[in-house]
Amino acid sequence: MIKYLKEENLQELVKSGTYLVDFYADWCGPCKMLASVLENMEDVNIIKVNVDEHPEIAKEYGVMSIPLILVYKDGQITNKHLGFIDEDQIRKLIKEK
Repeated sequence: MIKYLKEENLQELVKSGTYLVDFYADWCGPCKMLASVLENMEDVNIIKVNVDEHPEIAKEYGVMSIPLILVYKDGQITNKHLGFIDEDQIRKLIKEK
């Protein structure tokens, strides 16, 4: 399930359960490639954060390059990855830790 962050508090959304947070921009080529992979992962809770629409959140998380994936488990970051990644690698990130 993909949810696009609007006005919600990201910390509130990820406080319970497992979530994959994708920091992206519409103009970013690797982000578009990653988006097509994420669209097929219907069994994963995904929150997409557009860094152009939410620069304050990107700054808070120290996002310097995109796409950036953060894996949250019950409110804690358990893994992260910078750049394009395929579905198998994403699933490994989610399972680790």
